[in-house]
Amino acid sequence: MRLPPTPLTTSLRNTPEIELWPAGLLRARGNAHARLLARAHRVLRRKRDGAYLAAELPDGLRALVPNLHREPGMAAARRALADSPAHRRNGLEHVGALPLHRLHERLDALGLDADAYAARTGLILTPEPEWLAFAGFDRWRRPLWLRIDAARAWLRLRDAALADGLVLEAISGYRSHDYQLGIFERKLARGLQVEDILAVNAAPGFSEHHSGLALDIGAPDEAPAEASFERTPAFAWLGERAGDHGFAMSYPRDNPHGIVYEPWHWRFSPT
Repeated sequence: MRLPPTPLTTSLRNTPEIELWPAGLLRARGNAHARLLARAHRVLRRKRDGAYLAAELPDGLRALVPNLHREPGMAAARRALADSPAHRRNGLEHVGALPLHRLHERLDALGLDADAYAARTGLILTPEPEWLAFAGFDRWRRPLWLRIDAARAWLRLRDAALADGLVLEAISGYRSHDYQLGIFERKLARGLQVEDILAVNAAPGFSEHHSGLALDIGAPDEAPAEASFERTPAFAWLGERAGDHGFAMSYPRDNPHGIVYEPWHWRFSPT
């Protein structure tokens, strides 16, 4: 029987096009997938749309899509499979960064110029980490991925709040550049304009969520990612105690980046 995943000891390996997920944290998509996932160690998952590409089994890699060898990013994913865990160097944990892969292609699709956007907002290009740590589950029981130092800090923050009688819920953590682009595409399909979306969501490549250091925090029975969060005891506690654990609110009212007030968005700053 497979043991349940353990926070901080379970990781997601990241490559520009493909993520290497622990099989035990993925939901089966049909009976065939369920049988494979039960035997698999890791699953190669396409970042663009979440499709399962291949399962790493004891006897080798099993393709889950036709023409797996033609899948963009497979060479990097195979290297990651071969040299994992790459985060252990000289006995110490190390988190490298991926190249800013296809960033201009994503921004061109939105009609945005990276340099002009950076100058206008003061936001900086944010690469994705090479690997992320499992930090438990979010409100919807989805795996929460954060950089290892942020994951440790989040768990300490959550436990400190609980000791004071307050429940903090993670709403979301790490997001890839492709995921951020998907947010824009879905909102554009609903008829919103790019400028309207930029008031709420940073452009792909510029979100703090890409770093694995930021997460959105909520409270039970409170709507996620709403300004009303500021009226909760959880928010008041964060205002007093989050700094003790290295977290700060990124987008207060009238922030210089042009992002709407986000009392739910907090970023860990490594010392």
